[in-house]
Amino acid sequence: MPRRKQARRTTVKDIRSILRLTFDQGLSVREVSKRVKISKTTVSAYLYRAREAGLSRWPLPPGHEDDATLEQLLFRRAGRPPLDLSEPDWGKVARELKRKGVTLTLLWQEYRAAHPDGYGFTWFCDRFAAFRKKTSATFRNRYEAGAVMQTDYAGQTVPIVDPATGTVHAAQIFVAVLGASSYTFALASLSQKLPDWIDGQMRALAFFGGVTDSLVCDNLKAAVAKALWFEPTLNATFEAFAEHYDTTILPARSRKPRDKAKVEGAVLIVERWILARLRNRTFFSLAQLNAAIAELLEDLNNRPMRHIGKSRRELFEELEKAALKPLPYTPFEYAEWKTAKVHPDYHVEVDKTFYSVPHCFIGRRVASHMRRSQRSGHVTVAAHMPKTHQHYANTTPANLVERAGRIGLNTATLVERLMRERRHPQQGYRAAMGILSLSPRYGRERLEAACARALTINALSYSSVNAILKSGLDRADPMAEPAKPAPAHKNIRGSAYYQ
Repeated sequence: MPRRKQARRTTVKDIRSILRLTFDQGLSVREVSKRVKISKTTVSAYLYRAREAGLSRWPLPPGHEDDATLEQLLFRRAGRPPLDLSEPDWGKVARELKRKGVTLTLLWQEYRAAHPDGYGFTWFCDRFAAFRKKTSATFRNRYEAGAVMQTDYAGQTVPIVDPATGTVHAAQIFVAVLGASSYTFALASLSQKLPDWIDGQMRALAFFGGVTDSLVCDNLKAAVAKALWFEPTLNATFEAFAEHYDTTILPARSRKPRDKAKVEGAVLIVERWILARLRNRTFFSLAQLNAAIAELLEDLNNRPMRHIGKSRRELFEELEKAALKPLPYTPFEYAEWKTAKVHPDYHVEVDKTFYSVPHCFIGRRVASHMRRSQRSGHVTVAAHMPKTHQHYANTTPANLVERAGRIGLNTATLVERLMRERRHPQQGYRAAMGILSLSPRYGRERLEAACARALTINALSYSSVNAILKSGLDRADPMAEPAKPAPAHKNIRGSAYYQ
């Protein structure tokens, strides 16, 4: 490639020629530029300096024959010499910039309105940059190989269309990056909840083939219980994950992106180089989306970085791969911890599902269950139930039916059916006790009428009776007859069955 020709340096002799041709011969800037072979911009700048110095005729006044004297007169100040030398209050400028919509251009315009002969915009910006550099020094993280993995979710989501229903789900994009090599990982998930968050961390470490000394993450509510800078409290599952992988979790401060600057940049790159390329494609499953992301991720990690000359993969292989700690031999087993109150039916509620607990060990963790994939319902082990089915004093099906009978026949019938239609009668304790608790609030007559209506429409639940009372439907038809008690039948058990 041919070398670029170096520009000729302008001398004082050239400046004298410009002044002579302009003021003596009256040539235009264009004509002078052609004569001395100097650009029109440079010619105009020298003429401006000469006029500012009071040199606007030829020959020059006496005493300006010396080149050094002429050069000092023309170049004693760089740039346009302002007449008003007062500087702005840079602290006030910095505070104003934090206000919404305020720009440096606006502040300079306001400064020039107050100081018409003040400094220009370029000088204004340079001086403010110097002020900000002195007052707000920025720490630049220099990551050692294998020291840190930073993780976060992208702000952009990708739609996934359910082919059966046409419902569109917004897939979340999990991003992880290694500090020293910028080696990047991305994964789509259905949510940002704890199971997906832990799964993203595990897949990222498996992708990198090792574990870093620390893991810097955002203050995700599902993972960080208390976002304190000095002593953050992690979710028990996330803490167990860190212990399993022998790494340290370092949650970033809230609204402090510099604490995880590496992943902030990685998120931006993933959005530009991966998600932007997928914007016109339609995905019908999470697996299909992740396959497309993996293909573009390979291209991203293999592309040379402009300012380094090497790709992320090359840096990873060269610097970071050997510095990572080995993965554990066994995968992390996901589990959740929850402090739950034992109800009178010796069950605890977890994610709207009820699990039994041995009645004689209330308050102690002595039982375990397989987690149900579906919500609602009871998971009961027969060995957990007491022989007398008594958790608290006199809490039995017969006692509940007796208490309901004091209110009315319909209430007793409803309570009896609540327990009869459960797999274990004790599972109806809570609903029965809830119905009985409505009596002090609404009165016996209204509760009896509400139970009659619930029996009529076969709405056998506490929520139905409560809704009837709240809406006043128990008073809607005062002529309605109370529901008749269940007829005698060998398959229908009365209150005597529970004695």
